[in-house]
Amino acid sequence: MRKKILQPKFDKINPELLAAMDYGYRGKKIEVTIETDEFTCLCPWSHLPDFAKLTIVYVPDKLCVELKSLKLYLQSFRNVGIVHENVVNRVLSDLAKLISPKKMHAEATFNLRGGLKTTVKADYKK
Repeated sequence: MRKKILQPKFDKINPELLAAMDYGYRGKKIEVTIETDEFTCLCPWSHLPDFAKLTIVYVPDKLCVELKSLKLYLQSFRNVGIVHENVVNRVLSDLAKLISPKKMHAEATFNLRGGLKTTVKADYKK
């Protein structure tokens, strides 16, 4: 008998893939930086892939982002047509809603397309 392997679908942005874990050192201020060079989404007009370096920096309060769930969540952007500005705002919004950090910064630097390099930054503060 073959085991069924759970494969999430990546045809829409899925914040339900995100999971949080308790921050075990509440009261101790730390800064968490998460980076990936593997972020992709689709241009909503050309439907060609856009590639970016995505950086998330946050100061946890009670919860931290579970990294495997974050990876799966970010992969859910892969087949979605979305503009660069909306990528950063959506990631920031979904993560802030999940863990309610003291503060958070999200930044995406998209690879050169048509001679233009785009960097988008957004901040959240409790």
